[in-house]
Amino acid sequence: MVMFLKGMGPLWLLFILGLWLVSPSLTQENSRERHFLTQHYDSKPKGRDDHYCERIMVQRGLTHPCKDMNTFIHGDYPSIKAVCEDKAGNPYAGGRFRISKSPFQVTNCVHRGGSTRPPCKYRATSDFRYIVIACEHGLPVHLDHTVIAN
Repeated sequence: MVMFLKGMGPLWLLFILGLWLVSPSLTQENSRERHFLTQHYDSKPKGRDDHYCERIMVQRGLTHPCKDMNTFIHGDYPSIKAVCEDKAGNPYAGGRFRISKSPFQVTNCVHRGGSTRPPCKYRATSDFRYIVIACEHGLPVHLDHTVIAN
């Protein structure tokens, strides 16, 4: 076994170095995608009224302090992810963002005002909108805004 490791030393070192260099970027990429999903994705909303907004904003940790406005995209995640590719999205704003080719069902939760400390009260509006997202390595990482579907 020692002879095997002795001969593999340089290769083993290169392998370990490669893992060390690649892992942080993959972890960071995955954490940005997870953050996007936490803040903006709800596949099967219960309701879509003011109570829905108040409940999900607390569940997602968006009420310390009360976030002024947040949009939740509904539907299946592969459809949202596909906006990062040409089959479901187009370049937008100089190519920095992608706009969906099809509208998505969304719920906007807008803070009603008053104190920024919980309990937070939200007004819900539901609509179908095109989504404008930033993508990194083919993954959605930021919802920039939505555009009303005509």
